[in-house]
Amino acid sequence: MSDMKKLQSKILEIMKFIDKVCRENNIKYAIMGGTALGAVRHKGFIPWDDDLDIFMTIEEYEKFKKAFDKLNQNKFVLQEWKVVDEYLEYAKVRMNGTTFIEEAFKDKKDMHQGIYVDIMILHKCPKSKFWQKVIYYISKYLVLVGLMQRNWKPKSVSQKIILNIAKFLPNKFLARLGYKLIYHFDKSLKDDFVWCYYITKAKFHQGIFDKNIFEELEDIDFEDTKLLAPKRIKEYLKIRYGDYMKLPPESERKENIHALIWDTDKDYKEYLNG
Repeated sequence: MSDMKKLQSKILEIMKFIDKVCRENNIKYAIMGGTALGAVRHKGFIPWDDDLDIFMTIEEYEKFKKAFDKLNQNKFVLQEWKVVDEYLEYAKVRMNGTTFIEEAFKDKKDMHQGIYVDIMILHKCPKSKFWQKVIYYISKYLVLVGLMQRNWKPKSVSQKIILNIAKFLPNKFLARLGYKLIYHFDKSLKDDFVWCYYITKAKFHQGIFDKNIFEELEDIDFEDTKLLAPKRIKEYLKIRYGDYMKLPPESERKENIHALIWDTDKDYKEYLNG
């Protein structure tokens, strides 16, 4: 078994646990991003991809969190990521007894750094293009603040300039206002809305989805199991990726594990405290 397959197998074990919790507690989730793309194009993981992502609304996530806390198990940990204390950015379910240490967190000895599955929060958004643009740019700013907190190193001159400007802003105050607006729409919009997700590299038109896309879920084959996906998954993938069945150039299909150190059998503490 290749290194990538070995890692993917452990990630899938985490996802099977999440799926079991959700099905037993009537909690809705949907595979997203590269995971949804892999399910349709490869019937599982994209062969060179080392992660698994799912969507939940904030209401479904709160139900998941309560169900998770009641389990009284010691194999998995729910780790929440927040730019400011009040508002969730996204969450990870990590597995104890494993290691996935990324460059930005190599010095964080008090942080769980096991192999994980990401839970991304899908938010409601008005149908107004004006408010969609506002949420888009707020979200990009929130991504930047989150990256700054994680010791992100800019890769271009323009990124360096933006980062230096951002350092002089009252970022916690502005981030709190940004999240307050995004979460306000989650509560205030009842029927007339679209879904949006911008805590990602997605461009504006790639992050807005008709609410009906996620209204109905169905099982989809994924490796040796079935996961929940939007019934209109191909419509979602067309918005997110365009010609989603087209494979990237050969040069971009190389297995690349995005961790400094990873181990499916040894706990991260042995590496951080070694």
